[in-house]
Amino acid sequence: MSVTRPATRSLLSGRLAVVVPIPPAPTCHRSFHSSAPLAVRSRPRFRNILAKDMGLDTPKKVESFAQKKFPKYSPAELAQLRTLYSPEQIAALQAGEAAIDPKDLTIQGRLRVDPYVLPYIDDFSDIQPIIDKRPRKNAPPDPNARFMNLDEFTLDLIQWADSDAARKGDVTGQLKKLTDFVADEYKNVAEGKWPGKVRDQAREAFMAYLQAQSGKPEKLGDGASVGGPTDADILEYILERSSMTDNGLKSNSSMAPALPNKVPGVAGLYKNAIDPEDEGLDDSGIYRELKKSTGMTVKQILGLTVKVLHVRSVVNQTRLGKIRSASVQVIAGNKDGWLGLGQSKAIELPIARQKATMMAIRNMKPIPRYEKRTVFGNLEAKVGGTIVRLNARPPGFGLRVSHRIFEMCRAAGIHDLSATMPRSRNPMNSIKATYEALLNQPNPDEIARGRGKKLVDVRKVYYGGATE
Repeated sequence: MSVTRPATRSLLSGRLAVVVPIPPAPTCHRSFHSSAPLAVRSRPRFRNILAKDMGLDTPKKVESFAQKKFPKYSPAELAQLRTLYSPEQIAALQAGEAAIDPKDLTIQGRLRVDPYVLPYIDDFSDIQPIIDKRPRKNAPPDPNARFMNLDEFTLDLIQWADSDAARKGDVTGQLKKLTDFVADEYKNVAEGKWPGKVRDQAREAFMAYLQAQSGKPEKLGDGASVGGPTDADILEYILERSSMTDNGLKSNSSMAPALPNKVPGVAGLYKNAIDPEDEGLDDSGIYRELKKSTGMTVKQILGLTVKVLHVRSVVNQTRLGKIRSASVQVIAGNKDGWLGLGQSKAIELPIARQKATMMAIRNMKPIPRYEKRTVFGNLEAKVGGTIVRLNARPPGFGLRVSHRIFEMCRAAGIHDLSATMPRSRNPMNSIKATYEALLNQPNPDEIARGRGKKLVDVRKVYYGGATE
């Protein structure tokens, strides 16, 4: 009997098959969250410190810790605070201290004693310039103030000289005047109407009086001497005295005093020392680092041929807007087989030119030259989409190249050359490709030695070396 028939298959399944209970499918309960579930429970990196480990498990220990860490003001400290604050401020401080229970600080807030503790408790008596604002000691300026005219300035100067701010120079009105040395009949007469003899005598007596009073302090009523204003007083009047009609109101900002010429311990650290070998050509120290890196003197550096070949404006797009800069390409050479290329960017064009010049002088490398006038064979270099082909030419051919390659050849000491650029003539890429082609010239001597041959210049042999 075949079990493939439908009737037989139904009979076997109904009577002979063993009934096996099928377990229910497991249900996966997940919380509705966008992040992936963690494989294990996250645990903190450091163990929690128990109160028992800190010694704060009993009320007595808590009280002793609070008295030790948060003591009350001692009588000496209160006496010192009274010298700094008014009685109302002292009362406010005591009320604030009484409102905070030291036990609450001990239980609710722990004071760390490890070396990595952060300064949670600040000392507000110290002003930190980075965080705190500078206190304004003076009143705001008068919005209706204007600059004083000549008469108002003269009156203000007289008032300042009479005040204690002048430290107290000769008070205006104490010195005698010219009219005090003439007779009473001429005191109310103008000086121009005095007789010549009376005027001369009065002036001589007045000058003698001024010479006698110079350097002699005046005496006030109480016997205190009054001297003239010092240079510091005059400088303070010039810098801090207001020149506006605001009754001499001082501003909240003032000029900082200048540093002396020689600060002890700092002299010579922030000022470039002048090298006597420079012969006064580099007192500002611009070429100081360049001399160390190249080994040349300032005179040799200034004798190099420097040329700006390409200047372009570049823009950097940032979240604050477009920032424009200048990009400069400069070459430097000694006209005797050395050539360097420098490229730099800066916001200001003179700074970019100076940086590119320094870089070009620092990057100077020897350029192989055949008979000190042309290149070895035909050269080709590619940068981007620009291809430059340089071809050696006989003596007297000249430089039949573009103006940028002409300047590079003249700085390197090459006199006979032709060049073509069959594709793109991008200025920046053409300069880089020419410099790369001049540096990577095939040297025939090295090729001959590699082949085990000896290279002989026929022109030098037959013409006695007269090839130039």
